[in-house]
Parts: sequence; C-alpha cells; structure tokens
Amino acid sequence: MSVVRVTLPDGSAREYDREVTPLDVAKSIGSGLARAAVAAMVDGRGVDLTTPLVGAVALNILTDRSPEALEILRHSCAHLMAQALKRLYPEARFGVGPVIDNGFYYDVDIDHRLTVEDLPRIEEEMHRIVKENVAVERRELAREDALEAFRRLGDPYKVELIEAIPAGETISTYAQGEFVDLCRGPHVGSTGKVRHFKLQSIAGAYWRGSEKNKQLQRIYGTAFFSEEELETHLRLLEEAKRRDHRRLGRELDLYHLQEEAPGMVFWHPAGAVIWRQVEGYIRGVIEQNGYQEIRTPMIVDRSLWERSGHWDKFREMMFTTESESREFAVKPMNCPCHIQVFNQAVRSYRELPLRLAEFGSCHRNEPSGTLHGLMRARNFVQDDAHIFCTEAQIGPEVIAFIRLVFEVYATFGFGVPLIKLADRPAQRVGSDAVWDRAEQALRDALAEVGASFELNPGEGAFYGPKLEFSLQDSLGRVWQCGTIQVDFSMPERLAATYVGEDNHPHTPVMLHRAILGSIERFIAVLIEHFGGAMPPWLAPVQAIVLPISERHRDYAVQVSARLAQVGVRTEVDRHDEKVGAKIRNAQLRKIPYMVVVGDHEQEAGTVAVRLRDLGDQGSMEIDSLIKRITTAVRSRAIEL
Repeated sequence: MSVVRVTLPDGSAREYDREVTPLDVAKSIGSGLARAAVAAMVDGRGVDLTTPLVGAVALNILTDRSPEALEILRHSCAHLMAQALKRLYPEARFGVGPVIDNGFYYDVDIDHRLTVEDLPRIEEEMHRIVKENVAVERRELAREDALEAFRRLGDPYKVELIEAIPAGETISTYAQGEFVDLCRGPHVGSTGKVRHFKLQSIAGAYWRGSEKNKQLQRIYGTAFFSEEELETHLRLLEEAKRRDHRRLGRELDLYHLQEEAPGMVFWHPAGAVIWRQVEGYIRGVIEQNGYQEIRTPMIVDRSLWERSGHWDKFREMMFTTESESREFAVKPMNCPCHIQVFNQAVRSYRELPLRLAEFGSCHRNEPSGTLHGLMRARNFVQDDAHIFCTEAQIGPEVIAFIRLVFEVYATFGFGVPLIKLADRPAQRVGSDAVWDRAEQALRDALAEVGASFELNPGEGAFYGPKLEFSLQDSLGRVWQCGTIQVDFSMPERLAATYVGEDNHPHTPVMLHRAILGSIERFIAVLIEHFGGAMPPWLAPVQAIVLPISERHRDYAVQVSARLAQVGVRTEVDRHDEKVGAKIRNAQLRKIPYMVVVGDHEQEAGTVAVRLRDLGDQGSMEIDSLIKRITTAVRSRAIEL
C-alpha cells in the first residue's frame, strides 16, 4: 500500500499508510469536523466524503460554513425532490436538475399537470425521505452499462444525455434507496443531511431549450443548512415580490406591455418622466466627459451585418425586412453603424481618442419564454458609446471610464460596483501578444484606480477582453450593467483607419462601452432597488398639494403654480375625499412631498408638509419648501 500524503488548507500535512477517504481524514482531525463535513475539495475538484484518496493531494474538508458546500447541498436537494416525485408519480422521467443562483430546479416529465398546490405534498414526501436518512452512494459505469440501466428505468432523457457524453469521460450515477440518477456529483452522504428546504414555483421548459422538443415541467426550490437561513431567504423573496418592477409598474402606472408588441414597452407619462431624467442625466455626464452624441439608422442593409460578422453569429436574434428586392435588418446593436460615422472622414491620430455616443434603440428577437418585463425585452435603448483610439490610449480611456462608472452608480444610490475581468476565450481572433497587451492594459487601469476585481476566465469576447461592472441593490442582489470591451477586430473588418504620425494608415482600437447597459433594464433595477419610492429627482410627481376641503382648492392651485414655476413636478389632488384618504393615496403613489393646505395655511400663506418616508414636518413658508425640494433635486439626493 502506497503512502497517502494529505496537505490541508493551513499548509499542514498528514500521511496515511492505508487507504483513506476525506471522511477518514476529517475523523482523524476531530469528531466535530467529521460530523460537520459535507463534502471535500481534492486538488480543487469537488468530491464525495467517501472518495478514496491516492498519492499526494491537497484536501479541503467542506462544512456548512464553506461557500462551496451550499451548492452541493442544493444539488442533493434536487435529487431528494426527484426521489419524492418518483415515489408519488412512478411514471416520472427526469431531464436536468442543476443548481442555480439561490436554489435549484429539476425538469420532469409526468402525466399529471403540476400546480403550486402539489408542492406541499411533494415536500411532505421529501421530509419522509430525510427521516429515513438513506445513504447516498456513487457508482461509476461503463457507457453501455449506463445506457442499459436508464433504458431499463424507462428514462429517455437520461439516455440522451449519456449518449452526448464524450468518449472517455467518466459516467457516474448516484443512488439513494430505490432512486438512481445520472450525476457527476458530489453529494452529501445521506438524505438526512438535507433538512431545510422549500419548493417555490413551477414553470414550463422545453427539453434542452428547444421549442422543437417536448415541454417538461420545471420545479424550482431552494435549500439551506439552517432553518434561520431559509426563513431569511424566504422573507427576502417576499420583499422581492413586493418590489417586482412588473407589479410596481402597474400600480404606479409607469408602463405596460401587450401581446400586439411582445417584449416592447409602452411608456406611460409617469414612466416617461423617469426615462427622461435618467437619459438626461447620462447625456449631461457624457457631454462633460468628451463624448459626441450621434444618431444612426434603425434599419441597415444585410451586407453591413455580414461584413461586421454579426450576420453569421447573431442572425437568429435579428428582425429582418425587405424592400425593393433588398434584405435589411433592424439593428440589434449600434457598433457597425458607429464605424460608418467614423469612416466618413479622413481621421488623423490627432483626433484620437474619438468618443461617439448614442442612445441607440436596438431590437433583438429574444425567445418569448425569456421575456421578463423591463429586465429582458425585444426593444431596448442602450447608453452606448464607442471610443476609437490607439493601442497606447486603451489604458487611459479605461481608467477614465472606471471612474465615470463609479460616479454614476453612486449618484443613483449604489455602492462601489463589483468588477470582473473577462479574459481570452478559447475561440478568439488576434495574436496572444495582442491579447497580453490588452489584458494588461485593463489590469493596469484597475490598479491605477485601486479597484478590486474578480477574474472571469475565458469569458471575454472573441475580439478582446472586457470589464464587467455589477451593482448590488438594497436586497443584496447583483445586477451586471456596465461594460467596456476592447475590440481589435471589427474596425479592421469594416475598414476603419486613421493617419498616424508616420503618415501611414493604421487601424484604430475600438472600445465598446456602456454605463447603464439597457436603460429599460436599469430603470427596472431602480424600481426594485427603491421599491418604487424614487428619490425626488427621479420621482414622476415630486410634490402633490392636498386641499383639506373644496374651499381650499384655489389656494392649493396657487401653491402648485409656485412650485411649478421653479421646475417642481407637481399636481393638485382635486378628489372629494377627506385629507387622510388623500394622504394615503399619495403614499401609495410614493410621492416624496405631500403639501397639505387648510384654513390656517391659507390665512397665513404657509403650507403643512409631510414627507413620504419621514411623516409630518409641520408648517413652513412656501419659499422654504421650494428651497428644500429644489436643493434635494439639484443635488440628486437619495434621501428626503
């Protein structure tokens, strides 16, 4: 028996002259660790606790405090749910059941049409299996044995998955009692380890994502190591539902969508105000930072998209039309059109960097099943810009952009963004030397501004690396919004050149960059972040004047006119209701300032002020109210 040498995370090493597993190592360290152990990482790869260790290995025992352990628990919970389904519906056949953000799902094909009313019954069966504490056992099979096993089980989806596994790759199954599933693992050691879970919803999902295949039923759920964590998560989900931009969009009369224009937004007056404020702010920012705004056509001949490479890579997502025997595409992005503007003049190196910006309306033929309110639409506007520069200018331009992103996100009330550096993918254009320089320019820019970042390996565009900027909302959810991408390819494809210092033509580098990304999506994030209670500068109605009775309406109109004269978005509540009802209605509309006028205010020429979040502020002069509102709006204050 050869010696097994185990190196632990703290750098210490242990040697064993017998066959050992991660669980054996945990027991040798202490009974507490063995009881808490969930799975293990061996040389960076997740394994079960019962996996034999061979030779010299780096071992990390995962417990419920390990970040990697939660995914393992949730994947085990997906299997637990599948076992419960198989017991309740013996004809059940299973697709895939991966871990996703905050939970898991499993696609199932059963004759019974599931509804949310079925979920408690499935959970009850899951709890029975937990109490049975059934051991979870891994088994590796030869391809033909695996195919035969799942053919015998009558599960064609697993057979199809096995047939797609590359030759030579390990095929493994996990069994817990009578239930067997195809899976790479790892998993917890027994069903008794999965105790705190909740099944949440049901949706339809086409097998392998294709509408040509059968639609399966997808059950979503989540799991945690403690009841407290589960309850906290469920409370956050309830709060997220309350803040859902689709719900608030209806309640606040901001926008609507309808079947005649799927995935395309009808903005109502109140929503259009928010849009104008966001767009106007960004327009001011880019003007101050040396960008020139342009506008380009919505529909462009197919030949341009072929030359840019988008026709081959993006054709299925493009809306097309024909006229006079020519085929056109509605633009899904702005970059090829911006190069056409660049190409309309002989450019000198002295003009670079040239920053061209557009609030570009784009259309993408997203599958109907993926549409999600403002978050994912078929028509959206990007705060798009392209910076044409020399390779030496990449670094300074990226530094300026990072600082700009920080400034803009802070203005909207978000903290320091999370940044990922997406480096070279396997399929790419350009030499490694060029990629080295581009990636280093991004790293140097991040270092210059003192920004921390994570690596997103292999996720760069095929033409160059990129930085991805994500903001974190009030519920802790992360939204990827801004990006800056380094492109050496498209300018060359579309014959963009400038005259260098040597008096010869050179191809510029193009930096694709957006701060907000899709403005529709960013407004959705804002709605959910603020729960619809927009800061004063973004609020559709900033102040509403509430006359106590009909005899106070004329004075209310005068007060409203004073506010409107200084640019405050204001209105008068003319309903024949008591002032308490008017205040409640204003609160439901999430209007920041409620201005109450009655006999006392009318006689004194004052107003009584209530704030949306802080309640009664007492009586004040109209000029004092104007100063308070305009100061908050001018400074783009988040709090009232």
